[in-house]
Amino acid sequence: MNSYKEKLFKVVTYTASMFTIVLLFGIIVSIFREGIPLFRVVSLKDFLGGLAWYPTHENPQFGIRTLLAGSVYVTLGALMVAIPLGLGSAIFVSEIARPRLRELAKPVIELLAGIPSVVYGLFGMAFLAPLIREWFNLDTGLNIFTSSIILGIMIVPIIASMSEDAISNVPKALREASYALGGTKWETIAKVVVPSAKSGIIGSVLLGFGRAIGETMVVLMVAGGSAQMPKSLFQSVRPMTSTIAAEMGETVVGDLHYRSLFAIAIVLFGITFLSNLITELVFLKRR
Repeated sequence: MNSYKEKLFKVVTYTASMFTIVLLFGIIVSIFREGIPLFRVVSLKDFLGGLAWYPTHENPQFGIRTLLAGSVYVTLGALMVAIPLGLGSAIFVSEIARPRLRELAKPVIELLAGIPSVVYGLFGMAFLAPLIREWFNLDTGLNIFTSSIILGIMIVPIIASMSEDAISNVPKALREASYALGGTKWETIAKVVVPSAKSGIIGSVLLGFGRAIGETMVVLMVAGGSAQMPKSLFQSVRPMTSTIAAEMGETVVGDLHYRSLFAIAIVLFGITFLSNLITELVFLKRR
């Protein structure tokens, strides 16, 4: 009986893992199949380096440099918000908080990950954007600064949770050795614990980067939607993900506009693949 259960368990888990691999492979093939034909008409150099995104004009132009810049600006801004908050939360939960407070704080931080992204977007549009517009006397509050704050809050749970795990796994003997040499609690955290957990912390930041650059709803609702090269944090931008979401419903299947959106998806896939690959290498080195 036990042998039958073990065989059934192996079959179920093997089927599930193979289904996941086949599904991922199917997604990749479909994206590349629809996007690659664009490069028979538009060179890769013009696609990545072109400043004009006018896919529906009589003489269409398919340069995504402004869209790529918008994604990078918003993502880096989000990391500037999320890294101090996430790492600070991880240090507090792991090293400072008392057990009862730790049991309360950790679920509250992780609860942020369960809030739908559209709710974050609504909060940004209805409350944060008007405040930013009034505080800085701007024409609009829908810009890089606002979207970076909202997106940064979204990825705090990823950085906080993984960093907290890395910090908690630092051997207790290292802390005790620091205290024995006369180190204070803050010196021990800053000079012993955090450096020892740096691989896990870097990995959490890279995962947060991948999550942020692939986010759609928040940047679609809060970034402003202007395809331009930003000159300040208070300008509107149009990241790649929001371009796909906003324009896919207006395209004709098989035309150049349709192909160009899948080509943008290929670029996004490449960026997230590289970030995840680097993350895996970082964790492999840690192990």
